[in-house]
Amino acid sequence: TDFSGASMLEFVSYEFEPPKFDVDECRQRDLTYAAPLKVTLRLIVFDIDEDTGAKSIKDIKEHSVYMGDMPLMTNNGTFIVNGTERVIVSQMHRSPGVFFDHDKGKSHSSGKLLFAARVIPYHGSWLDIEFDAKDIVYARIDRRRKIPVTSLLMALGMDGEEIL
Repeated sequence: TDFSGASMLEFVSYEFEPPKFDVDECRQRDLTYAAPLKVTLRLIVFDIDEDTGAKSIKDIKEHSVYMGDMPLMTNNGTFIVNGTERVIVSQMHRSPGVFFDHDKGKSHSSGKLLFAARVIPYHGSWLDIEFDAKDIVYARIDRRRKIPVTSLLMALGMDGEEIL
């Protein structure tokens, strides 16, 4: 519906037409294996009585609109894009926040619990803070090499007294 309420656009249906080329021809000609998507829309135009505000239908038009080519999956579960076979691989996404963990006494021979925290921001590098068996605190940025947390804090501008 538009702002004045004088017209309304409705979705009626959609239809995939048969693909123009088959899978083998798309591979040979460097094309995308896809089917045209057409959507049927209905436009209703109203007459609005200025005195009463009552609506009456003035005109109804229904048209099929080409929306583009939708890639199709092959029988192998792949897609052909520009003549190349592609596979979609889903990825797990960790939620942003702070996660606390311990190793349940498994990773050190003394059975001592080693605690850790992981900071996962919306954007940017992950920060891991972890203790070793001698209770020294280390930091890792993006799961790289361990550095003493004091070195990280000094690099961020803190002096020795502020750290302690």
